[in-house]
Amino acid sequence: MPHFDLPIDALERYTPAVAEPGDFDTFWQDTLDRAGKHPVLVDVRPHPTDLRLLDSWDVTFTGFDGDPVRAWYTRPAGVADPLPAVVEYAGYGRGRGLPHERLTWPTAGYAHLLMDTRGQGDQYGNGGDTLDPHTAPGGPGPAVRGIRSPHDYYYRRLITDAVRAVAAVRALPGTDPGRVAAVGNSQGGGLALAVAGLDPDLAAVLPTAPFLCHLQRAVEITDAPPYGEIAGYLAVHREAEDTVRHTLSYVDGVAFARRAVAPAHFGAGLRDTVCPPSTVYAAYNQYGAANGRSERPPTTIHAYPFNGHEHGEALHVRRQLRWLTELLG
Repeated sequence: MPHFDLPIDALERYTPAVAEPGDFDTFWQDTLDRAGKHPVLVDVRPHPTDLRLLDSWDVTFTGFDGDPVRAWYTRPAGVADPLPAVVEYAGYGRGRGLPHERLTWPTAGYAHLLMDTRGQGDQYGNGGDTLDPHTAPGGPGPAVRGIRSPHDYYYRRLITDAVRAVAAVRALPGTDPGRVAAVGNSQGGGLALAVAGLDPDLAAVLPTAPFLCHLQRAVEITDAPPYGEIAGYLAVHREAEDTVRHTLSYVDGVAFARRAVAPAHFGAGLRDTVCPPSTVYAAYNQYGAANGRSERPPTTIHAYPFNGHEHGEALHVRRQLRWLTELLG
């Protein structure tokens, strides 16, 4: 489809004021402190595959409220030295699937942790293995579960899981805890960006077409899911708009981006109706702007003018690989 959002020159200057609740930092610190009371690793067991050049483990770590979260840990076979690690988060509706589905990072020489997505995994891929034991009023899709309260909202739990996944990979054998990158596309990109805002020791973040950014605008300009699920919910619950907007302000990627300190590599499709480019640029243009440092961290973005949510696909992955190799060695 043709461009439906702002032109590129306007995107590059787009720095909207995004509402932040006054207790944003306290809310997330209390949430992470609560999760941190639980030992991070629960179980790590070898998981044999038919891939002779890679070793794989089935990992269980504790996420939000101590809930068990599953992940695949994969690394090059026969390499004893600690490796830089990549924590990857899946897209909306996808679980961790099978350990041989995501091979780019381990075959590039990284230790790789692919986090399962609680309560998802039924829309594409090969499923998931992590339940979400918490329920709250809201619609059937993850984007609207518990949306009437920031404490009950699904993404409070999932973002906490994402931060704990980084803690888990640092505790696993064969990783360099000082060289951990967070990576993801769409929902996974939104999670990676949230982790960058919540973990000051992250070495790098690579969010592509990140979901959860500039949410107030997103629900107004696109009907594509997942944002369309929120609009659909409000079409039925007409009186809940202020409450929903308040909840969303606690998980907005722009707020997390403003607090981030790690070098960042973004990607966006300028015809993307799922995660509109203005929402991505809102986060990119304000990345590191309120992190308390004298200088903003290094950032780069690749825009694909003729692509939608698929963005640059393999070309973009090649750019990510080269950028991260230069950064982490």
